[in-house]
Amino acid sequence: MSSQETPALKQHYIDVVAPGLKKSQGYQNDMEIPVIEKVVLNMGINASADKSVLEEAVKNLSAIAGQAAVRTYARKSIANFKLREGMPIGCKVTLRGNRMWDFLYRLLAVGLPSIRDFRGVHSRFDGNGNYSLGVTDITIFPEIATDTLKYQSGLEFTIVTSAATNEEGKELLTLLGMPFRKQEKKEETTAA
Repeated sequence: MSSQETPALKQHYIDVVAPGLKKSQGYQNDMEIPVIEKVVLNMGINASADKSVLEEAVKNLSAIAGQAAVRTYARKSIANFKLREGMPIGCKVTLRGNRMWDFLYRLLAVGLPSIRDFRGVHSRFDGNGNYSLGVTDITIFPEIATDTLKYQSGLEFTIVTSAATNEEGKELLTLLGMPFRKQEKKEETTAA
């Protein structure tokens, strides 16, 4: 991809999402419109597992993200988890710019719809407009070959936005195409 091309989801944000947010929220300035700042992907592994588990996690996360994953290590020892300071506990990648938009497009268009019995994602935010979600099966991404996968692992990702509230963050992600679950209204029955 050349530096001149704009990712499809970013173009959708510019053409549809930003004007829609400006109109619905009544923003006076374009700088008030929430934007996605970064996406952080994280894979945790069993600390007592052998080195091949970590190496496969790094390889898979790098393939999914399109950039090299960084290994993460324990900062302190925790006896109950048989964890010692400096032990490898996973890997992570922080995506920004065009790679972030490309990953979100692949997640929304290919990854989430390929989950079996998919009914939408939960709509729980962190209070500041940021959204976290975990998937238990990384084979939903086409970059992962199921026949060469030795260890099954999950993937957590956090979408960091500049939204001030959860409602703004949810509207931003909804307009981008995040398939949130529909809230079923519970009808209360009153005994007469």
